[in-house]
Amino acid sequence: MHNILVRRAQINHSHKGDHRAILRDIARRAMLERGLLPDFSPEALVQLDGIGLPARAGGAGVRDLRGLPWASIDNDDSRDLDQLTAARDLGGGNVSVLVAVSDVDALVKMDSPLDRHARHNTTSVYTPAMVFPMLPGKLSEGLTSLNQDEDRLAIVMEMTVGADGSVRNYDIYEAAVRNRAKLAYNSLAAWLEGAGPVPARALAVSGLEENLLLQDRTAQKMKRRRHEHGALSLKTVEASPRFEQDVVIDLDIRAKTRANDLIEDFMIAANSAASRFLAARGLPSLRRVVRRPQRWDRIVELAKEQGCALPKSPDAVALEHFLTEAQAKDALGFPDLSLSIIKLLGPGEYAADIPGEKQWDGHFSLAVRGYSHSTAPNRRFPDLITQRLLKAALAKTEIPAPYSATGLEELAAHCTREEDAAKKVERRVGKSAAALLFESRIGQRFDSIVTGAGPKGTWVRLLHPPVEGKVVSGYQGLDVGHRVRVRLVHVDVEAGFIDFERSG
Repeated sequence: MHNILVRRAQINHSHKGDHRAILRDIARRAMLERGLLPDFSPEALVQLDGIGLPARAGGAGVRDLRGLPWASIDNDDSRDLDQLTAARDLGGGNVSVLVAVSDVDALVKMDSPLDRHARHNTTSVYTPAMVFPMLPGKLSEGLTSLNQDEDRLAIVMEMTVGADGSVRNYDIYEAAVRNRAKLAYNSLAAWLEGAGPVPARALAVSGLEENLLLQDRTAQKMKRRRHEHGALSLKTVEASPRFEQDVVIDLDIRAKTRANDLIEDFMIAANSAASRFLAARGLPSLRRVVRRPQRWDRIVELAKEQGCALPKSPDAVALEHFLTEAQAKDALGFPDLSLSIIKLLGPGEYAADIPGEKQWDGHFSLAVRGYSHSTAPNRRFPDLITQRLLKAALAKTEIPAPYSATGLEELAAHCTREEDAAKKVERRVGKSAAALLFESRIGQRFDSIVTGAGPKGTWVRLLHPPVEGKVVSGYQGLDVGHRVRVRLVHVDVEAGFIDFERSG
């Protein structure tokens, strides 16, 4: 205990007033405490030094699609660009949706030092003060990133979407692509929603404006169909620290936009196509699974409190109807209800789907049966695994699976475990940032919603700013979804602790 207190004193003294530096130190230690690697090994760096150019098309089966109006759509500050999208009007209400995913495997070979680092961490870890990339920036932000005006190799998922939003058929193949426009969610959404001009880069590329509108219309149809079949309309609040001269001064809320919806629906379709493609060829795959809700009984109680009766057994369609009605009644309070439902649904996990063996549950909240992460191989190792399986299937080799059944099962458990560790690091550092913001607010009272209740404690999230902390006094009788007034009693920046007591 003495060593911990001494370390905290050293940090506060050496980085006094520099919140970014404090958070960087906390982030590195949190990575190590969770068994994650904050740095690349010397062997990985040697391998990186030997990679000087992006991968070039060499196989006879690689299509040249560089002439399509490809665009990337991501956060304003994103630099690791994993996918591009484009669309073609086929007539008769049918649209061909194309998703190009960076061919990371072309430069990061299986069991190489860089691959071993990626396999260990399994994901990029994003904290407020720094990012710990799964692959070095030279690759993930450069040679394997689908950067604007650069030729790249990609795996393309092409899907025919009908007028009703259904995916009629699909194809997967290798191609050369070129990103014509790096676009951001906020500016693109403002245009799509009629609140802003066409992004300048979209105007500069011939045909891209019309193509983006076609993509948007198609995505909206796909979204409607998914929700009719039980995909859940969940809307949560994401907050990130705002810095001013390296000091945390507030938390900014990142709103989900129509542009986010476009990418979400296309990626869901692409991930489903990847899963079906492997299954149709009798190959194993790594599925993303969200099982039937762990606490459906509490979800039923929450719905009843709002005048809606849900069936006793989990029913995604019925839950979606309730969520739609709840959002219409109280749009401002809906993110809080969504958060409660998400907590009660339980976490997702990875599972190996082996032909001829037990079929796993699907993805409950997305209303899809087969779902394999495949669209972010620069920052998620499961996606790189899926990419290798897809490429093996396309190569039609005698031994098509680069991973054995046993190996996939072990990787599924490992990826679930390490992804959970990464999320805990992100939450830990996020809480430390919030603690820095709240250091001077001890004794203040806030409105909150209960986000967790169990043997390990009771947690709440403030309605504003959206900070989460533990209720250390007066938590008896509280359950997920309850609204409660709390008073801030203690913060610990190093540990990321923010403690409240019930005050009303």
